[in-house]
Amino acid sequence: MVTFETKYRVCYGDTDRMGVMYYGNYPRLYEIGRTDLIREMWKSYKEVEESGIILPVRYLNCNYYKPALYDEVLTIKTIIKEIPKVKFRVISQIYNEKHELINEGEVMLGFMNALTGKPCRAPEEFISILEKNIP
Repeated sequence: MVTFETKYRVCYGDTDRMGVMYYGNYPRLYEIGRTDLIREMWKSYKEVEESGIILPVRYLNCNYYKPALYDEVLTIKTIIKEIPKVKFRVISQIYNEKHELINEGEVMLGFMNALTGKPCRAPEEFISILEKNIP
């Protein structure tokens, strides 16, 4: 299993009048964590796209447990549990400053050839990096 943590401070624009983060912002936090993990392990999304691969979202699931509040520093924990083939499953867990799990989500991405728009296999380089960390 591969895990990576990213910090994010809830800004005023993320919240409603009550200082609670708007529910639609959580998938953006998943993306922040996911792109940071991929950059740290392999390369930036920009470099992935320049190599001819895009990663469109095929599925999103989001579970809300507690609200994130204005000016709170959240921990976005991003988890990859399995080696991708054509589909790429990523789990996100968001924790508040008290280390309470406040949100959990799953995103399924698809590896796609940017020129043809057709599904393709995950790059061997990426798979070999994951194989070192996922039994």
